[in-house]
Amino acid sequence: MASLFDTPDRRDTRKKTPDGRLAWPLVLFCVGILSLAGWAYLVAMIADMVPVMDMSETGPGMGIFNAFNLFAGLPAEARAALAVLCLPAGATFGMPGADLTLADLARIFLMWAMMALAMMLPTAIPMLRAYYGHVAEKGGSTATAGVAVFLAAAGYLTVWLGYAVVATGAQWGLSRAGALTDMMAPASLSLTTSVLIAAGLYQFTPAKRACLARCWYPRWAFPAGPDHPRTGAAYREGLAQGRACLGCCWAVMTVMFAVGLMNILWIALLGGIMALEKTFPSRALPPVIGAGLLLWGGTLATLMLTGHLFA
Repeated sequence: MASLFDTPDRRDTRKKTPDGRLAWPLVLFCVGILSLAGWAYLVAMIADMVPVMDMSETGPGMGIFNAFNLFAGLPAEARAALAVLCLPAGATFGMPGADLTLADLARIFLMWAMMALAMMLPTAIPMLRAYYGHVAEKGGSTATAGVAVFLAAAGYLTVWLGYAVVATGAQWGLSRAGALTDMMAPASLSLTTSVLIAAGLYQFTPAKRACLARCWYPRWAFPAGPDHPRTGAAYREGLAQGRACLGCCWAVMTVMFAVGLMNILWIALLGGIMALEKTFPSRALPPVIGAGLLLWGGTLATLMLTGHLFA
């Protein structure tokens, strides 16, 4: 109940001041649910593959899951022979078939969309929190700021769903060219090396630095106000911030083509790297990541050129 000594102006001011005790936790809860949904889908794909497939074929490090299937302890030749006899590609949950029909392309797109939810949506939390405060400071109520953040998150995800479409097309083209196996891993070290070197070089470009700086210190493209959600500016703001994030992270995300698209260990590792890179301003971290990728790719290239590895 308002105090008798409060003036009408003071009471109005207090009512308009958003404390965020309800709206922001709700936003955070929804972001968490969507991220967990992405992880749940990816884990379900792996769980369905583990009993019947040689998991070492999905990329580096994944062989540890063979301890839970009939490939445990078998030599490479025996695993290869059994893999031919086991379920064909596309016979497990979420895995596309070798024919790459429209249904298979839909599965591939869904996989990339789930990767976006699992890997990229959590990295947007600092930006969304800052945007909530920005809208609130410009006179928006708690509810208005909450709706604006939901719309911004939708715009952000739209950008990454666009990336999923492009990645689906790239995967289709590489699979048709024989550069990817049925287990969605590189068929040759040439692809792995090319992706690693390209991603490493991008870490040193002005475009990377500019986009990363905008992720660290968001610059809002559209003026905020009480009618911000209704005008569509919040969704467009999400698109703008999503493009900055895409410019920052697309190369690291594309490293999945080098390590295996169903390599859940690397999905977690790369998601963590991108979250650290975007959340904690550091001039040193991006070059360190780039140097690591270049060293890895350069080492593989050198071993191939000297005949120690075959492309």
